[in-house]
Amino acid sequence: MPTFTPHAPPAKKRKAWPFVLGGMAVLFILFLAMAVALVMCSSDDPVYNTNSSWEALVYTDHSATLAERYDPNDTWAIYWYLCGSDLETDAGLATMDLQEMMKVKLPENVVVIIEAGGSRVWHNGFDPNSNGRYIYDSNGLRLLEDNPRANMGDKKTLISFLEFCTTKYPADHQVVIFWNHGGGSIPGVIFDEQYGFDALSLMDIREAFSAVSTPSTVNPPFELIGFDACLMATIETAETLKGFAKWMVASAEMEPGIGWDYTGFLQALANDTGIGGAMLGKEICDSFYSACVAIRQANEATLSVINLQKIDPLLDAYHNIGAESLLFACQNASYVSDFGRAAVKAQDYGFNNSWDGYTNMVDLGDLVHQLGSNLLPEYGAELLNALDACVVYQVYGPFRDRSSGLACFYNYSGSVDAFRGFSELQADSPFRWLYYYELAGTLNDEGILFVQNLAFIYAPDRTIVPGEVESAEEFDLDDCQVRGADDGSVVMNLGSEAASRLTGVYSFLAYYDEDTGIIILLGRDNDIVNDWENGIFKNHFRGVWGCIDNTLVFMELTDEADDYQLYSIPVLLNGEEYSISVSYTYATKEYEILGARRGIDDNGMADRNLIQLQPGDVVEPLHYVIYDTADAEFEQKALEKFIVTENTRFTEEDLGDGIFFILFEMIDVLGNEYLSEAAAFIVKDGDISIFTHEDA
Repeated sequence: MPTFTPHAPPAKKRKAWPFVLGGMAVLFILFLAMAVALVMCSSDDPVYNTNSSWEALVYTDHSATLAERYDPNDTWAIYWYLCGSDLETDAGLATMDLQEMMKVKLPENVVVIIEAGGSRVWHNGFDPNSNGRYIYDSNGLRLLEDNPRANMGDKKTLISFLEFCTTKYPADHQVVIFWNHGGGSIPGVIFDEQYGFDALSLMDIREAFSAVSTPSTVNPPFELIGFDACLMATIETAETLKGFAKWMVASAEMEPGIGWDYTGFLQALANDTGIGGAMLGKEICDSFYSACVAIRQANEATLSVINLQKIDPLLDAYHNIGAESLLFACQNASYVSDFGRAAVKAQDYGFNNSWDGYTNMVDLGDLVHQLGSNLLPEYGAELLNALDACVVYQVYGPFRDRSSGLACFYNYSGSVDAFRGFSELQADSPFRWLYYYELAGTLNDEGILFVQNLAFIYAPDRTIVPGEVESAEEFDLDDCQVRGADDGSVVMNLGSEAASRLTGVYSFLAYYDEDTGIIILLGRDNDIVNDWENGIFKNHFRGVWGCIDNTLVFMELTDEADDYQLYSIPVLLNGEEYSISVSYTYATKEYEILGARRGIDDNGMADRNLIQLQPGDVVEPLHYVIYDTADAEFEQKALEKFIVTENTRFTEEDLGDGIFFILFEMIDVLGNEYLSEAAAFIVKDGDISIFTHEDA
């Protein structure tokens, strides 16, 4: 049997988790005594059809748009807002991109203007105590201004840079590139290491562009605005930039640390200064993806080109599906649960779990697909068509093949702070009140008035009276009974009404180490069959679990598609907290360690630097363990370590003989959490016996 080391459960998705742990411990301990005694004596179809699709969707041919050209004698100016931050301090990544730029001999009609700051250390001789402004043109790189150090996460610094660029280096076609970390719609982008990782919010960005130019949907002042940063391809970002640029280039997912290939797209522009902004965006995407492939980090890569001059129909459609969803929820509160289950199924981006943190970003197109025509009968197709018209080009890796090109906010974390951040951006959005409804279970007077106004527009023939979203508390789901089935699985039957109050059902697997008296949580097991319509949930104990170099790890499924699964494994890597990402591909039946990345920090900053495990790295799997005493509490420990070699692999290993537990976790529409009783699986000489409450 592989080496057992204790593992950490995620802190619950909601605030109730710390209180649940104590009850779980007692539950395990009570079952433990019965299970040991037994050993000694013995030798998904949801309520709505959320997988349905729409007929007659438009699939736009964007070839003509991509082929649009300008006069080759037109001038181009690229304004590069380069905040080095810890990416430069720790790994010299900004310097690498500057070196890529300088491999290109620019023509006379193309210039790059750079503001460099935000890093404690520069690996190229730049002064970290100043914000340098540089020009790169046909004569090479040279310093224009050496200004006092300023916070690049402050909109005043951005305004100063944009004013400098547009006044002293105007061009027929002006491009702005933001280079740094991104956090998605709520945290924003450009986290300055010198100023506590302060960042630019989307509102800061719009105010900065408004200070130097006048928005126009007919003739925007900028050709393209791009984000060489994580998680910024969102509908909220696109709305922020509406009227300021023709095109937006950004990634919905976290970018690899190398970011864009500046040699690739700048060489394409140097070779042909007559290309249009859409084709320049395509060159950015293609060269970026090729670079990701070259370093074997393309699996989760995304990058898209968005036509901001066609964003209004998409914003209207987004408003419409929000209104449709909110009105349905007010008529039938269980709709909120159905919406939440669709969001969990949809492609999400970055981290959305309790130990790595939450980006709260979901793919817009896949969310609508998962909701289906039964949950969005009126406006779902309208949104998909508008989205198709906006996204003129995109690249994505094999593990992001459900990407539509733009993401949107969904409050996976159940956080009030995240909701408030979204509300500031979307004060007049129906989604604001849908998510308020989801958090509070009811609407305040302002929300009721908002719904009444919506009903006047969208449902004048119906009476809409918002009710109260009911929790599942009345069903006494804590310690609810489970039973063993003839096929060796454990079954929980909640009934359809209780199930309709839930947004998620998961199962935990745990192991009891008789030698040490430790209960070890192994993680969330994905071998679960959900029958939402009847409220029946089944998990089959297979007797195997994941290991790295024969060391058992805590793991949780983070993404599941038709042809692959992704897992996250919390570890200490050379003494620092990381999560190792692992994939399983059905076609090859193989696991692969994709790399390791830090979680979301307190500022909401996502770590774009996915690092590869290197021979000699010290890995200590993080564990939560509990000892078999009645007043015990889970404690986090790293009890064992292994050294990475060239042959380090992730494998699924037989757990062997022992005592194992499966229990179900349920989360209702209001974020309350419940834990079933545990079923004990007794494995002896390869034979498996199930022991549940009904056997006591």
